[in-house]
Amino acid sequence: ELEPYLIGCYNKYMQMNDYQQLALRTARPKNANDEFYHLLLGLVGEAGEVAEKVKKVIRDEGSDFSKLDELFKKELGDVLWHIAVLAAYFDIKLEDIAQMNIDKLASRLERGTIGGSGDTR
Repeated sequence: ELEPYLIGCYNKYMQMNDYQQLALRTARPKNANDEFYHLLLGLVGEAGEVAEKVKKVIRDEGSDFSKLDELFKKELGDVLWHIAVLAAYFDIKLEDIAQMNIDKLASRLERGTIGGSGDTR
């Protein structure tokens, strides 16, 4: 378990599994009624808020994405929180997800299949 003094004390890098454990401190219990659906819908909702921030930059700022501000970072953080807690719901470490994704992308790059579609390319 992480000590409370670690919150806000990371200089530059936070380990993903440390983040996940800290995020779980603010999550409902895993066995809460309909917790999976609560987390899944929360993730979709927060991703929608990220899209909404981008839409407003397109509409109001002529697609000048340098205008994305701290609120955009906060919304991305909310998406990350939901991913971390949803992964924990299935006893999956956030670092395992990140490593698996990087490995998949590296393989696609090596095989020249970054473009295109399909999970098995």
